[in-house]
Amino acid sequence: MRKTTESPREKIVKDMKRATRKHYSSEENIRIVLDGLRGEDRSHSLKLPQ
Repeated sequence: MRKTTESPREKIVKDMKRATRKHYSSEENIRIVLDGLRGEDRSHSLKLPQ
């Protein structure tokens, strides 16, 4: 087992990311996977116009 020593600052950042991570429902997870298998990309709505 790899033992790492992380600074308190790194631990705080990891804890904040873990606490604010988006939690998807089971239905949403299935929809995301099916969209991926179909090759659909929903990130096009997030792209900024050039």
